[in-house]
Amino acid sequence: MTRTNTTKRRIMDYLASGKTLTASEAKSRFGCANFRATISDIKSQVERYNNWAIVSQTTKTTGKNRYAMVSLNG
Repeated sequence: MTRTNTTKRRIMDYLASGKTLTASEAKSRFGCANFRATISDIKSQVERYNNWAIVSQTTKTTGKNRYAMVSLNG
């Protein structure tokens, strides 16, 4: 297993637990250098069966995107 897959899995697990994440938080917490690509990969994987969605919201204080994983099944 490569480091990228490990990082991706750790980020997926983190988001699936109900927590949110910005790119800078992902870099400091998980060592994720290319968060945009990682989120894109996660998004395509989790949205494949319409059970989960990756959503983002721009924070008011910093203007950064904060990502979350939400269940589409209630």
